Amino acid sequence: MKINVAIAGNPNSGKTTLFNSLAGTNYHVANYPGVTVEKKTASITYNDSNINFVDLPGTYSLTAYSLEEKVARDYIIHERPDIIVQVLDASNIERNLYLTVQLLELGVPVIIALNMMDVATKRDISIDEKILSEKIGLPVIRTIARKDEGSDELLQSIVNCNNKKASFGIDDFSYGEDIDCVIGDMVTIVKKSNFLKDNPSSKWVALKYIENDEQVINEGKKNSTDIHNQLIGKTQKLEKHIRETLNTYPEAVVADHRYGIVSSLLKNVVSRKTANIDRIFISDRIDQILTQRLVGPLVLLGILYFSYQFTFWASEHPAAWMESFFGFLASVVDNNLSDGLLKSLIVSGIIDGIGGVLGFAPLIMFMFFVIAILEDSGYMARIAYILDRLFRFFGLQGSSVLPYVVSGGIAGGCAVPGVMAARTIKGQKERLLTILTAPFMACGAKLPVFALLISAFFPGDKSLLLVLVTLMSWLSALIVAKIMGSTIVKGNTSSFIMELPPYRFPTLKGLLLHSWERTWMYIKKAGTVILAISIVLWMLMTFPQLPDSKTEIYESQRSTATANYSDNATMLKKELAAINNMESQEALRNSIAGRVGIFIEPVSKYAGFDWRTNIALIGGIAAKEVVISTLGTAYSMGETDPEEIGPLSEKLSNDPSWDIGVALALIFFTILYAPCFVTVVVISRETGSWKWGAFTVFGYTTLAYLVSVVINTVF
Repeated sequence: MKINVAIAGNPNSGKTTLFNSLAGTNYHVANYPGVTVEKKTASITYNDSNINFVDLPGTYSLTAYSLEEKVARDYIIHERPDIIVQVLDASNIERNLYLTVQLLELGVPVIIALNMMDVATKRDISIDEKILSEKIGLPVIRTIARKDEGSDELLQSIVNCNNKKASFGIDDFSYGEDIDCVIGDMVTIVKKSNFLKDNPSSKWVALKYIENDEQVINEGKKNSTDIHNQLIGKTQKLEKHIRETLNTYPEAVVADHRYGIVSSLLKNVVSRKTANIDRIFISDRIDQILTQRLVGPLVLLGILYFSYQFTFWASEHPAAWMESFFGFLASVVDNNLSDGLLKSLIVSGIIDGIGGVLGFAPLIMFMFFVIAILEDSGYMARIAYILDRLFRFFGLQGSSVLPYVVSGGIAGGCAVPGVMAARTIKGQKERLLTILTAPFMACGAKLPVFALLISAFFPGDKSLLLVLVTLMSWLSALIVAKIMGSTIVKGNTSSFIMELPPYRFPTLKGLLLHSWERTWMYIKKAGTVILAISIVLWMLMTFPQLPDSKTEIYESQRSTATANYSDNATMLKKELAAINNMESQEALRNSIAGRVGIFIEPVSKYAGFDWRTNIALIGGIAAKEVVISTLGTAYSMGETDPEEIGPLSEKLSNDPSWDIGVALALIFFTILYAPCFVTVVVISRETGSWKWGAFTVFGYTTLAYLVSVVINTVF
């Protein structure tokens, strides 16, 4: 038996944790059709039933104002899952039940997962789930997702309740005499004309018109202009009557009646110890320190510093093992293949290209582990609260912090989900500024570049240096946001209200799942996109090959060296290596990529970038990881002596064309210049205009160049 189950719930209700608990590691990440909202799906077998889970976006309401709300509602309406598992935060049950009422309005079967019961118990909140189940007519299962408690009972309830309808739905709800009367008239019109028949019910369509639901109204206008106008006329008369008699709007009246339903459901269900109603909970006491105006930012910087300390410490040996592994692979290929294009492709195009990226996989993995701790503990929301005042000075707000963090504000994120996270920002101006500046963050693709340059040119405390680079990326984004907000991006500022979830102890299982999921995406990108780009760039750096006349000259030099040093193996080896290096460098210069890099060099030299660096930066427009893989390829072309194959950082530090000034210039250039191609596409989609995507490519690259020139000149 196949059962399709959608998991819904408010943000911070433990929805994702419960999904992970039910699905384990057997889930897949994709996007909902037609939109860029991430979804997770999983399939498990339980008691001979095949249960397919879909994790809906976290939402407080199904009155579709935000994209997440639209996606959640559309999935329920059009995909028609067999069961909705709604995850409720037991410590905030009244607010969570508002979504339950809206799910019942849709007429879908619902099971309540009463989650975070341990938090409710600590707050002296007692909930009688049996009475609640009897009142609402739905199964109510107590769960503590982070401890994996209640999962079996929930799965059994899913199997038992498959296709069993809720005991009451929208036809049982009243929204007051005034609204009920108008809904009745509208239902008659809708039923008679078979208007919007694919929606849950005629009463639901009428209710959405009364709530001024933009999505349903637009569908109705396209379906039948005549019926649409009749319904609009009814809602306008109702709105006028409500404003005259109650001095409010129909939407507010509907919301009040929903909360009235919630209030009646909670009678004799929830009780609190009177003596402790006003007590300050542990989370509140912690927040008095961690979110204090002066102490909060200092604590945040300390957490950032120790996060990087832990990351570098934990990844040191695994990173060295990865470098040794790829060095070993290169030596094996070198010893078993004769010189030629195939050997060059495998060693320079694939091993050095992909190895340069995967060598940083341990660093990325532990950084994701740290980010998962901050998210699952509830501290990430505090970062937004702490920085709200600072962000407002630069024309943004606290809700811009999350997109920044997701993009790499704590090194290791990705600009693509970061840009998409900005859709939750209500103010249009702040949303646009956040979308345009989020790519400045130190994403997981930029992190290897920073780590490489820090290791090569800045001996000392790597953690402190990476904190400084991270702060520079934040400051760069804020300054650019301030400038654009005062010039090309106009609009009014909006208010910022944010819920601070209670602090929780993350579970090891949850942390490992979250960090591995993101690390695996990084590895897959290296094994697919980066591999393909590395091979293409290797071809561009290999062809056209040197003419035969040039090749003959180098062959003659090798023959001469062999004759001159036939009795001195050490000198012969060094002489042949020098000749091979000169030939490879001339071949690289003669290639398509080399010619492009040399063509740009008269301009890029003022920033300290030679033609090889130019090739890497151009490739970085496709994906920032390519900067590392291309440098690895460019600095390994022609190396055939396994003993000469070493870490890229050593090659750069020993190269006379590199110094601290060039490294600093490249760090800032990497922070500021064009986002990767996928990010540009997402920016264009989220802003609704390709001009903003083009602006981030050409405008930011120009800015990056000017800043790099200044830095290289000063240092």
